[in-house]
Amino acid sequence: MTIQIAIDGPAGSGKSTISKIIAKKLDIIYLDTGAMYRGITYKALAQHIEPDDTLSLKTMLDDTDITFKGELLILDHVDRSEEIRTPKIAENVSSYAANKLVREELVKRQQHISQNNSIIMDGRDIGTVVLPNATHKIFLTASVDERAERRYKELIAKGHAVEMDSIREDIKKRDYDDMNRQTSPLKKAEDAHEVDTTGLTIEEVVSEIIKIVQEGE
Repeated sequence: MTIQIAIDGPAGSGKSTISKIIAKKLDIIYLDTGAMYRGITYKALAQHIEPDDTLSLKTMLDDTDITFKGELLILDHVDRSEEIRTPKIAENVSSYAANKLVREELVKRQQHISQNNSIIMDGRDIGTVVLPNATHKIFLTASVDERAERRYKELIAKGHAVEMDSIREDIKKRDYDDMNRQTSPLKKAEDAHEVDTTGLTIEEVVSEIIKIVQEGE
């Protein structure tokens, strides 16, 4: 039986971490859609292309190869997994992801990868746009303070000099931008199960989602 799990939620809610673990436990494909948008943001910034310069973005996209090697993002045949996780990319990714052309192109690529495959995909519009017929839909949430603390610890561990207040404000801004963009805004699908990860361990969240999947089979 082919299963498709859509995991949506705001920045820092634990989507990628949780999805990777579930993919391994269920032996299915994991697709990190957020990394794809970060890759486009990285390349656009490197080429000094503004988020609203749709013509230049189209030209860039037509000449952009995005693949995954395990959990590594390979952008134009180069591993950019570390570069796309910097604060600069986090600050700008929502602006590029809001561009209708960018979203339509990446959604098309994501849907192509998902065809005839058991897959878990995380992002902000998976259950509503990318995989509207997914067999299982989950919407992860967490308080702003908890999400900021998670992101702060993650960046500090990677050697980035960041401040908690700055991270918190960035998350609030990303929430607003993601929920209010015209194209594919962040929202809970009507048939999604909401899971609040505030105060829960990774293991507890994974167990809850796997229970939802198994009960829905």
